[in-house]
Amino acid sequence: MKKLLVSMVVVLLGLALYLWLWPVPVKALSWKAPADPGYVGVHAPNHKLAGLMLIDLGTEAGPEHVALARDGKLYAAVASGNILRMNPDGSAQEVFAHTGGRVLGFDFDAAGNLIAADAVKGLLSIGLDRKVTVLADKVGGEPIGYADAVVVARNGKVYFSDASTRFAPAQWGGTFEAAVLDIIEQAGTGRILEYDPATGRTRVVARGLSFANGVALSADETQLLVAETGKYRVWTIAVAADDLDLTQGSPQAKVLLDNLPGYPDNLMRGLDGRIWLGLSGPRSANVDAMANKPFLRELTLRLPRALWPLPKPYGHVMAFTEDGRIVADLQDPSGAYPQTTGVTETADRLYVQNLHLGRLGWLPR
Repeated sequence: MKKLLVSMVVVLLGLALYLWLWPVPVKALSWKAPADPGYVGVHAPNHKLAGLMLIDLGTEAGPEHVALARDGKLYAAVASGNILRMNPDGSAQEVFAHTGGRVLGFDFDAAGNLIAADAVKGLLSIGLDRKVTVLADKVGGEPIGYADAVVVARNGKVYFSDASTRFAPAQWGGTFEAAVLDIIEQAGTGRILEYDPATGRTRVVARGLSFANGVALSADETQLLVAETGKYRVWTIAVAADDLDLTQGSPQAKVLLDNLPGYPDNLMRGLDGRIWLGLSGPRSANVDAMANKPFLRELTLRLPRALWPLPKPYGHVMAFTEDGRIVADLQDPSGAYPQTTGVTETADRLYVQNLHLGRLGWLPR
């Protein structure tokens, strides 16, 4: 009995030392999470995403971003590094290009080139001949480690997010794993970049974001709308800003939507002035409670992944106007179509993007 007790004490002591001292990749910072109002008001629970029609993607998965091009084809970026091309109804699927990385967002320039934010490769251009060219993988001599979302302005300039300068998917097990590490740490190293094709120069527009994600342009293209996933909010930032530190406050930037009920992801302009936003998962009371307890956040990384406080499956997308008025809110509390990253609105359909599924959802518009 004595030997058994000693053995138990040794095991418990070893476990305690592991939970206390085992090195983890993050250096968590304390922050104050706003009190979560929950699903109330314009975000009251509904089932408008239930019963989505589905386009099967075969062996592919994770249509994180989709767009309808001028050729009338639907393009989708998937987890394999492929960009798929298909008819709007999902038929005639083919691989348009393979980047060797993971494209998370893309847009088209005036010449019809597909401009892609590849989380592994950087900012890419894929021509009509399907040739892949790297436009930018560094800024100021520093690597672009997590290119995420992109939008092309009418003047040809390209605006894109570098979600985290701390955790690059290529080094940390993939896009989802790197995103979790960045949001747990809360170091706010995300930034918004501009690439000018006329000069080949890349510059920092703004920095200080807790996982910089979706990017869209205002109708007059003087403002950028930016999703800050780690702090549940959407910003407007002046296109003319130059290396703006958002943690310091400036008349060139303001929070447009704050204290959202989930993690904001992709932003895409729709029709009639709508801007669509995907919420990739709902907030967690446990996660918010640990906001000012950095040690506990680090401790969670020493636990098996099954015990991590990850968002529960929940489908949620919304639309708002440039003044911050929410004009649509679609949910699926059952989680049958979870991790909804965004919406692509065409003349007759809403395509609902997602992070990991092998199917693309859609609704009649």
